[in-house]
Amino acid sequence: MRATTLLSRLFSINSTRVRGFEFADDGLVCDVEPTTRVAVCGGCMKPCRKVHDRRPPREWRHLDLAGVRTALRYAPRRVECDACGVTTELVPWATPRSWFTEIFEQMTAYLAQQCNRTAVAEVMRLSWNTVGPIIERVVARVLPGDRLDGLTHIGIDELSYRKHHKYVTIVIDHLTGRVVWAREGKSADTLIEFFVELGIERANKLEVVSIDMSPAYIDAVRTMAPHVELVFDRFHVQKLAQEALDELRRAEVREAPDTAARKELKGTRWALQKRPWNLHAMERSRVSGVQMTNRRLYRGYLIKETLAAILDGRQQHVARGKLQEWISWATHSGLKPFVRVGKTIAKHIDGIVAYVATGISNGRSEGTNGKVRTITRRAYGFHTADSLIAMLQLCCSGIRLRPPVVVPSFHQT
Repeated sequence: MRATTLLSRLFSINSTRVRGFEFADDGLVCDVEPTTRVAVCGGCMKPCRKVHDRRPPREWRHLDLAGVRTALRYAPRRVECDACGVTTELVPWATPRSWFTEIFEQMTAYLAQQCNRTAVAEVMRLSWNTVGPIIERVVARVLPGDRLDGLTHIGIDELSYRKHHKYVTIVIDHLTGRVVWAREGKSADTLIEFFVELGIERANKLEVVSIDMSPAYIDAVRTMAPHVELVFDRFHVQKLAQEALDELRRAEVREAPDTAARKELKGTRWALQKRPWNLHAMERSRVSGVQMTNRRLYRGYLIKETLAAILDGRQQHVARGKLQEWISWATHSGLKPFVRVGKTIAKHIDGIVAYVATGISNGRSEGTNGKVRTITRRAYGFHTADSLIAMLQLCCSGIRLRPPVVVPSFHQT
C-alpha cells in the first residue's frame, strides 16, 4: 500500500485524496485535493464550472497523527459564481474562512464543553484566543434549525459576566429548559431585539413570559407582546420582603440602647430569614427572643412570612384577596422598608397572582445562570460578550457533541 493511500484512509475525509506529503519543521504536511472535478462555490454552495484562477497553497490544521502535528495543504481555486461573483471554492474538509478542518474544530468544541479553555488550547496546541472563534463556528454549524420556532412559555433574565455592569440578556424555553437567545445588554432595547428576531407571527403564539420586576423588561414585553401573561418570579418577590426585613434589622441594631442588645440583634439575621420549619433549636430561641424584646422587628418577620405563605397557595382569586390584605398591612405597618415593598407589590400584583395561577418561575433561568457562572469561573472570565454567548450556546442549547471518530477502511479492493 502506498503512503498516500494509507494517509487517505487514515484521514477518511469524504471527497478528498492525498497526493503527497512531507515532513516540515513543525510536523507532517499532506498535499490534498477534492476528488470532484467541478468546484463548489464557498458562498452559496452551488457547483461552478468557471474557474477564475488559483490561489497560492495554504494549510489547514488537522488532528495530530500519532502525536505529530498534521496539516492539509491545497491551492484553492477561485470560481466565477453567478450569484456570488468571484469567490473561493468550498473544500470538503473545512468550512469557509476557517484555517482548521471540521474534524479538528469538532474535537476542540467537544473539549471546550468538558474543560476550561486553557486546557483546550494546550491539548489542541492552539492560541487561547483561537478557541473562541472555533466554538462560534461549530455552534453556527450544529445548532438545530431556528430555535425561536414553537416558543410558548419563555423566561427572561440577565447575567453579569464581567465587572463594571457588563450584562447579557438570556431567553430560556421553559418547556425544554434550553437557551434559545442571548444578547449583550439588559435594557429594553436589548429585549426588543429578541422580539424583532422572533417576528410578529411567532410573538403572537407566546402565552407566558416569566421575568423579574425589571422595569426595562416589563416595558419591552408590554410593547412587543401585550397579549402574553406576564409572570413575576417568586424568588425576586420574596427577596423584596427579605431585604426589607434585613434593612429593618440593621436599623434596629443602630438604635439599640446598649452593646448587649445590639449584639443579640446581630445574631438573629439568618434565623429571621429562614422559614419556620427550617429553624433549629437555637434559631427558634433567637426568634422567640425577638418576639419578646423587639416588637417592630418581629412584626416585620411576620409580614415576611405571611407573604411567603400567600405565594405557597395555588388559588389565584384567594391569593389576590390575601395579597390585597397583605399590602394594606405592610403599607400601614409603620415600617418604612415594608411600606416601600407594599407599594411595589401593589404595582405588580397581577404578575404575582399569575405566578400563583401558573406555578411558573424563573427557576430554569436561575439554574442556567448558575451553570454559566461555573463556565465563567472555569474559563477565568470572558473578555467579550460574544465569547460568553458562544459558550452559552455550546453548553446550554441542547447541543450534544461527541469526539470525532475516524473509521478508516483498510480492506483490499
